[in-house]
Amino acid sequence: MRYVTRLLVAVVLVLGSLASPALAGDKDPLFIGLSSDQSQRVGHVLHFSGLQMARGHALTIWLNESGIFLASKKYSKKHSAQQKTLAELMSKGATVLICQYCMKQLDVKESDLLPGFVIGNPELLGGAIFKDNTKTLSW
Repeated sequence: MRYVTRLLVAVVLVLGSLASPALAGDKDPLFIGLSSDQSQRVGHVLHFSGLQMARGHALTIWLNESGIFLASKKYSKKHSAQQKTLAELMSKGATVLICQYCMKQLDVKESDLLPGFVIGNPELLGGAIFKDNTKTLSW
């Protein structure tokens, strides 16, 4: 029994050493899926995003589920600070995509969107997610 346990530990250690960790390069693009409109959570992700952009990472944020409210004029009173930060990120080159399916489900119209936000489609999302060396996060 002891031999089997030692053998299993050895196999796990060998296999674990063969796996290469996913490390971000100096300029690897960052894709963040943001599915919340909770102020503290959104503030955290936007702060993190800004820090990564400042380090030279191209940034794409995909607003989905209740995250789409961050792009809507109808929610400007509730999300004015987050909308301001998103506008600042976009002015520095970030792309913010909005989930078209979520817009339909949550009754957010294209005319409700603030300037600069882009309605996503498979080509835009795929181009951002599958760009070489892109790192992804879900928030």
